[in-house]
Amino acid sequence: MEEDVGYRTVQSAGRGSFIISLPKKWIQEIGIGKGSQIAIKIMEDMSLILVPRKIEEERIKKGEGRSGEYYIEVNQKSDPASLCRRLISLYVASSEIIHLSFAAVENSKELRTAVANLAKNLLLGTEIIEETSEKMTLQVLINHPELPIDKAIRRMANLSLSAHKDAIAALGNLNKDFKHGIYETKTDVDRMNLYVVRQLKFGIKQNLFREWGFKTSKEFLGYRLVANNIKNIAENALTIGRNMETLRRLIDDKLLVLKELVDEEAYSQIKAFSSLVEQFFEESLESLFNRDYEQADRIISRAESFLVLENDLITLMLNKKMDPNLLSIYRLVLDNSRRIVEYSREIAEVTLNRTVEETSSTTPDG
Repeated sequence: MEEDVGYRTVQSAGRGSFIISLPKKWIQEIGIGKGSQIAIKIMEDMSLILVPRKIEEERIKKGEGRSGEYYIEVNQKSDPASLCRRLISLYVASSEIIHLSFAAVENSKELRTAVANLAKNLLLGTEIIEETSEKMTLQVLINHPELPIDKAIRRMANLSLSAHKDAIAALGNLNKDFKHGIYETKTDVDRMNLYVVRQLKFGIKQNLFREWGFKTSKEFLGYRLVANNIKNIAENALTIGRNMETLRRLIDDKLLVLKELVDEEAYSQIKAFSSLVEQFFEESLESLFNRDYEQADRIISRAESFLVLENDLITLMLNKKMDPNLLSIYRLVLDNSRRIVEYSREIAEVTLNRTVEETSSTTPDG
């Protein structure tokens, strides 16, 4: 129900402070007076919402415990993978404290081990603050000021490109010892991605777009797409690693014989192509962080040129009639690089969408 109580005049209270009187009827009905506390929330359209503290506390009380606190009763049917998925979902939903109860659960040790590994490896800023044979409590200690969204995105991008570069380097001799490094990097990327998703959801919920440097709340959705694209780069690098590992195993077991482990000409061209792709991707991120519409537009225009380079490389490899197994690995690497170009284009489109209103006039004479 909405009631119009008219306009109020803003008055100066000195030293840069301003005050406005509150409707007497509202004060009496709510039951507040001198010394009462009122929460003030700034909305996206710059309007204000006033919520008396006792009403805010009643809202929290009606929920499950305090805001951000959850309880999970683990039962006999619970398995480690399912429990971890639930914890990940609560983490990205901005939970702060999660209590787990393992009472009368036979495989509680296995479940607690899975939870501990999850907290250590994937849930950034999460610590186990209490643990017994029947209970475990997790608390998320990190907050946005300690690791802003842009910084987390940059970290994700650096890690993903590192995984891609490691895969390209290993292609030079089908190195069988590199996959573990890529797997660890991929885990780091996943950890940062979950943190970014958590923070974006929290920012939307709390309407923090201005505090975080965004012009509108719609930009949160663009950053979610960017984070997903960056995560996919690391995932693709790991896929390359798994395929190279399989090929190397066939060679070591003498189930496959290759005349040479690398075609120097093709490999040199692939490295050069990948280097251009990595630079292209970094430029797309630069346009995003700088809110550079013109740069993003140029990036989208250049994306098609990479298809020509890729087709030339494929033609080169087919003409060389190299071993089909080696050719399949090279084609996989090229496919991954092409996907990075696509991700770069999508990031540039996010930049266009978040800045187009700033570069366009709303008046005929603008």
